[in-house]
Amino acid sequence: MKIDDEMFEEIFHDEEEQIETIELKKSPVKSTVFDWAGCLFVALVWVLILMTFVFRVVDVDGTSMEPTLINTDKVVITDLFYTPHDGDIVVISHGEEYEKPLVKRVIATEGQSLKIDFEKNEIYVDGVLLQENYTQGLTNIGDIPESEYPSVIPEGKIFVLGDHRDVSLDSRYYKVGLIDENDIIGKAQLVVIPHTYASGALMPTLDLTKIRYLY
Repeated sequence: MKIDDEMFEEIFHDEEEQIETIELKKSPVKSTVFDWAGCLFVALVWVLILMTFVFRVVDVDGTSMEPTLINTDKVVITDLFYTPHDGDIVVISHGEEYEKPLVKRVIATEGQSLKIDFEKNEIYVDGVLLQENYTQGLTNIGDIPESEYPSVIPEGKIFVLGDHRDVSLDSRYYKVGLIDENDIIGKAQLVVIPHTYASGALMPTLDLTKIRYLY
């Protein structure tokens, strides 16, 4: 039987396709490994982007936000399109003279009126008494005289307090004072590694049942 050039090329081409198909089927495990590695790499890149520009995890250091946040809690914060509002828990880069990060609650924002009745342990924002069922201790006066408290919060500033009022270093003290909105690192959104105090314990212990959103 005579095979012309055209038939030879067709047969040769078919054999090449078969060889390529066979070679591709020889290493499915290798192909799967590369696919998974590629997916993991892309996922890692996205996680790094999110943790850099959208979310951060910070440690709570100290007792000034108890009972809401316990010392050594880990909290997810975000500052994407964030504008501070009353009641938000925020992480602040530094105070007026205090150079370390702070975790505090926003009590009043720019343009709002503020009045603190230290004798009655009451706070009024825009004339409304705050119902603060999240606090511990008394809202005592700090080292800033009552006469120097702003009746209206200036533009671009916020007034913050810790939930554990009698131990918190916050806007009642010169070292912290009013906080510039630009110094807010982000709003606390979620407690991802919570701790709790067991009965009679001096140090908090891990309690994953208390993972929760913060509102």
